[in-house]
Amino acid sequence: MTTNLARRQEGPPDAVTRRTWLALVVLAAGLAIDTGSVAVVNSALPVIGQRFAMDDSLLQWTITLYAATFAGFLLFGGRAADVLGRRFVFAIGMAIFTACAAAAAVAPSAELLVVARAGQGLGAALSGPASLALVTQLFPEGPLRNRALAVYTSVGASSFSGGLVLGGVLTDAFGWRSVFAVLTATSLGVLLMVRSVLPRGTSLKQSMDLQGAVLATLGLVSAVYGVGNASTNGWNDTRTWAPLAAAIVLLGGFALWEQRASDPLLPWTIFRSAPLRAATLAAVTFFTPVLGLLFFAPLYMQGMLGYSPLESGLAIVPMGLIVMVSANVAGRVLTRAGQRPLIVSGLLLIAVGVGGLWTRTPVEGAYLTHILPGIVVMSVGQGLAFAALTTASLTDVAQERHGVAGALNVTAQQLGGSLGVAALVTVSQAAGTTASPAGVLDGYHAAYLAGAAVAVFGALVIAVLPYRLRI
Repeated sequence: MTTNLARRQEGPPDAVTRRTWLALVVLAAGLAIDTGSVAVVNSALPVIGQRFAMDDSLLQWTITLYAATFAGFLLFGGRAADVLGRRFVFAIGMAIFTACAAAAAVAPSAELLVVARAGQGLGAALSGPASLALVTQLFPEGPLRNRALAVYTSVGASSFSGGLVLGGVLTDAFGWRSVFAVLTATSLGVLLMVRSVLPRGTSLKQSMDLQGAVLATLGLVSAVYGVGNASTNGWNDTRTWAPLAAAIVLLGGFALWEQRASDPLLPWTIFRSAPLRAATLAAVTFFTPVLGLLFFAPLYMQGMLGYSPLESGLAIVPMGLIVMVSANVAGRVLTRAGQRPLIVSGLLLIAVGVGGLWTRTPVEGAYLTHILPGIVVMSVGQGLAFAALTTASLTDVAQERHGVAGALNVTAQQLGGSLGVAALVTVSQAAGTTASPAGVLDGYHAAYLAGAAVAVFGALVIAVLPYRLRI
């Protein structure tokens, strides 16, 4: 394998300056835009559907196509960041996102809106891995990097709940197009800061492995596309199982190709890192219960408790605030406590919050008694686990591979969220009935227990498996 590294590197510096912290703010803002753009649009979906007379099957693709292109192009984005330079790829990703957000803001038809959302997902897939790799370049390994990653991850983890509230406020006050207008303005602001505050990054004199990129991208897009159909059409529908079968073939072909490629998109040697393996599993088992709960919680609060969309969004605000605090605490104790204990304890707290407390929500529940306690417990767990698993995903991985390693971890998060939510919806439908609110709630509770079981499984595997390296 060719590994000649052309290190056009301006960091990490021995002394972190004010400009370095400003760069962290810019990168964290880019992450918040990527992750929060799903939630901020969620609040506007009903109004968008009315404006364009979109039925539910078409309306869901404003979310699903974003997720599909985001997940599908992540590995390619990580590879591009390592080969072409992190700052360059980050800027390209933000430029694509900005242009597509602007197109969505003025979209005259449902079809153009859906295409613009897919373009936003592509932009996020390019900028996301590059931004994480730039954070590790800016901050030297050790306590300082742990603190920086804690800030970075806390912003990303809390942006979803913040996006729900912002989307509701903007839609109610200014209409649905204002959501995309704000996304355009914020992403443009980040783009304008790139050249002045971010280092150029590293680059590799290697091929892009276009064959591997095509197989991985098509396979991941097919997987997310099939899962998206499962939530609306069921698992037996041709539109579900055919894309999933294609995904298996394509990803199998990708695995075989990567063993032969001289410069593979995803070198299997990267999995020699025990922390990376733990982080990959943790990402899947983290996002299944968390995004599952965030799917069912608005349905419960609006459908049974009579909350408005804005009120249900505000009800989730404590999650974002607590995640920010607990993630920063995790960053400060990470060096002393270790990655594995924080990941395991975080996953277990998520399981308790989702499976132990949210399963006690009644048909006529009260916010302070039945909703808030579960949010608090699971949010503490999210902050602890997310900060640690993000750090672990880059531990014992060469700096020149941080783009791919970061992309692998975010891909695991996306697959855990998409596959996990679809599976939990299936569990809910099988365990509940639509005959009464109590029957519907039984299905929600079964889904919570299933999500909690996934988190416990991940915690136990990470805790007991022997690793050659201490994490």
